[in-house]
Amino acid sequence: MKNHRRYDICSDLEKALNRVDFFRIFHNMSLRFGFDHFGILQLGNENDACMLSNRLTLHDLPSGLAEEYDKRHRFGDSVVYKSLHASGISSVWRADDLHLGNGSNLLAQLGFELLLCVPVNGINGARYAVLFLGDGDDIERQEHFELCYDAIAAFDYFYRLVLSNKAGLGLTPRETEILRWISHGKTASEIALIVSVSEHTINSHTATILKKLDVVNRTQMVAKAIREQIIQ
Repeated sequence: MKNHRRYDICSDLEKALNRVDFFRIFHNMSLRFGFDHFGILQLGNENDACMLSNRLTLHDLPSGLAEEYDKRHRFGDSVVYKSLHASGISSVWRADDLHLGNGSNLLAQLGFELLLCVPVNGINGARYAVLFLGDGDDIERQEHFELCYDAIAAFDYFYRLVLSNKAGLGLTPRETEILRWISHGKTASEIALIVSVSEHTINSHTATILKKLDVVNRTQMVAKAIREQIIQ
């Protein structure tokens, strides 16, 4: 597999070990292609109430910018957010684009002129996007392609080495399966029928999940599992 990777960025990625390393890689990537900032955004479910600050898993935006944005605007209403859920194709946006109007102009609200969105996926299918923001001119076609490749490659390493390492929090595959059914609103008796075990066994697994996630009820359990990307 390594023999098929022929781009310079891979040598940097193979040395990366933690969030600090990937912060540097994405930050330098954004500057190299004429952008000022980057952000890695967890998409989650389109209809979930969401704030920009809660969806950013790694970024170098000015301190407090995302939090200030959330005080005034609904990230889920932005055309950019809806577009990321509607398509897996990379896209370029400008603050003066007419179709970004009607109070949903994410770029103008954040104070940038140019945004490039690169949809990416974790190895478990979790959907994210790598965002590059700045005040430069439109990116050229070839640079667009090169930045997309670099962003996808860097995110693949970041997800496998950092994000997926915290996902799970010690849950077994069976516990994760039961947790997923609980998140869908299934009762213990219903889950017992689905996975072909006794209701007592389901309750025992649930108690173990509560302990491992350090929460006190099913609502907290599901919320933390989604936040920690154990389930989607």
